[in-house]
Amino acid sequence: MTALLQVTNLRIGYPARVVGESISLSLSGGEVLALLGPNGCGKTTLLKTVLGVLPPRAGEIELDGRPLRDWSLAERARCVAYVPQGQASTFGFTALEMVLMGRTAHLGLLARPGARDRAIAQDALKRLGMAHLSDRSVHHMSGGERQMVLIARALAQQPRAVLLDEPTASLDFGNQGLVLRAVRTLAQEGLAVLLTTHDPNQALRCADRALLMREGTVISQGPVREVVTADSLRALYSAEVLQVATEGEQPAVFLPWIDVLQGQQQA
Repeated sequence: MTALLQVTNLRIGYPARVVGESISLSLSGGEVLALLGPNGCGKTTLLKTVLGVLPPRAGEIELDGRPLRDWSLAERARCVAYVPQGQASTFGFTALEMVLMGRTAHLGLLARPGARDRAIAQDALKRLGMAHLSDRSVHHMSGGERQMVLIARALAQQPRAVLLDEPTASLDFGNQGLVLRAVRTLAQEGLAVLLTTHDPNQALRCADRALLMREGTVISQGPVREVVTADSLRALYSAEVLQVATEGEQPAVFLPWIDVLQGQQQA
């Protein structure tokens, strides 16, 4: 399968500071790649560079076989969507109004969304099980519901790839599950999905492959169950890790090792 996104020997950072280098990865439609690493390792900087917000310091980024620099801003917006961490809105937009913003990439300058755009936006909400929120203000939604609306906005953009920056940050347990199911829905619909997360258990349950970064360097990448292991997590976070066995084919659960858990494990 030809990769939709190809990153080769990339150096990322800012004019006065290099954040990471020698980064290579590929991503095809229908798969989820989870990017894990400690705070400050360069995950968000990598996303911004892939989006074209930051220029690469060296190396190459290709979308669909074409260098990213050859894509216009409008072309990029129609190919790649971005879902930020949960964000508050100053204005009380309804869910439908928020999702309609995803149609901007397909509209001309000063053009207003038409009937087709509204139908696409409503369909995006429906596909994520959020149609009942169409007329609800984002100020009257839970954090998980707002994050789902942002994902629906990305769907309405009709991209081929979606980049999500810690999509479950600050969400409760139930809403985390809601968002992770939506991530799998994106991949099942054929989109290429790249997400950052701090939780290896989330990567194991929603990703096909994982990439581990530390201090701006890729230390491992490959099939998620081969890459996300107790040994790799110890090396990644410089911390002891407790691996809890699960039944059947379910992947193991990883937890930070603390004295209380150690005592329970030995009991």
